[in-house]
Amino acid sequence: MLSPDAAQSRATDLVERAIRAGADAGDAAYIASSSESIQVRLGQLEDVERSEDEHMSLRVFVGSQSASIGSTDLSDAALDELAARAVDMARAAPEDAYAGLAPEDMLAKGPFPDLDQIDTADPGAKALREAALEAEDCARAVNGVTNSEGGGASASRSIVALATSHGFSGGYASSNFGLSATVVAGEGSAMQRDYGWRQARHREDLLAPREIGQLAGERAVARLNPGRLKSGPMPVVFDPRVGGTLIGHLISAMAGPAIARRSSFLLDRLDETLFDTSIVIAEDPHRPRGLRSRPFDGEGLPTHPGNLVEDGKITGWLMESASARQLGLAPTGHASRGHGGAPGVSTGNVHLVAGTASVDELIADIADGVYVTELIGMGVNAVTGDYSRGASGFRIENGTITGPVAEFTVAGNLIDMFAHLSPANDLEWHRAINVPTLRIDGMTVAGD
Repeated sequence: MLSPDAAQSRATDLVERAIRAGADAGDAAYIASSSESIQVRLGQLEDVERSEDEHMSLRVFVGSQSASIGSTDLSDAALDELAARAVDMARAAPEDAYAGLAPEDMLAKGPFPDLDQIDTADPGAKALREAALEAEDCARAVNGVTNSEGGGASASRSIVALATSHGFSGGYASSNFGLSATVVAGEGSAMQRDYGWRQARHREDLLAPREIGQLAGERAVARLNPGRLKSGPMPVVFDPRVGGTLIGHLISAMAGPAIARRSSFLLDRLDETLFDTSIVIAEDPHRPRGLRSRPFDGEGLPTHPGNLVEDGKITGWLMESASARQLGLAPTGHASRGHGGAPGVSTGNVHLVAGTASVDELIADIADGVYVTELIGMGVNAVTGDYSRGASGFRIENGTITGPVAEFTVAGNLIDMFAHLSPANDLEWHRAINVPTLRIDGMTVAGD
């Protein structure tokens, strides 16, 4: 795996090869990672995995025609062949009036901010195994836990570099550490499972293994002997570990490609008040140690902190260059880059600003409702906003969270759900999308 500087040089070299092969313009991305993970189960080592991956993707333009291609062979001969083949593919491709590099005058310029994304310490297989074993042992020690699906620990590093033919070159490194435990409580048909999990850029930011394990065990035991809910309208409260998915649906609907294709439930709602005016949803791609922090986007444009929602309204679409041209707007620094193809759209670290009420205060007036801790299935229509997902969690009775419930569906429409959303003050900060506990009134629950 190359260093960030060497990766930038390799990406720049590949772009130059493409220009010599006949491309009018192009960009190249280098993405590499190395990872090690340990899985244990019932106190025994179950799996050890070590992987390394290097990939270069090249996008070339010949007039208004373009093509993308990638390779894991980074030898000089292979890169020459890659460049020539990409140009030949572009010449055979249909014309696309919207394709092209990002505007040159908008490119990011260094020096880039230090986002503290890399922890150079290598814990090694022994330390990872010890952490996984401790997490699982602590989960299994919780009274009521009867079996285990295992504990896991991982460590990885990645390098990203991007170079364009019109002057951009940048790269950065990041690390990632994970720790988890998943256990089963109960016996026979009454068994329930749950997990504890954390991910962080720096290992010291993870919860201790014993805390991960205890969280997993207590969650599994709390789900034992679930009841059933009667069908009907009621307030639904989303635990922070599932509430972020609602913001994920909003972000997907704000993506420029969805707007350009007219396949978003937010079409023609740019100036509508969608949330309560107190709601703020913020993005910070420069958050130190953030899981989605990055100094520039997948096209070489600068990333900026800002609000996705303020005063109850979305602040604009999230765009890479192609959809921006189609919509007659400017790209917003939200392009993402993978192993091939045209850039997509992604955000940096996102959070919904906490409210002022505690969780107890948020649910105090709920006579009959449900607290959701797990969502199942993908029943969300991106075009209409219709929402229907299987769920499990706990019943809320007379302002108190009571016994577990399962096998029910929560349904509504995302536009209506956003309008009736209220946050608590318990914002968490260890995910890519961070939210407090969220209450949504007027949803439909389908149970018995």
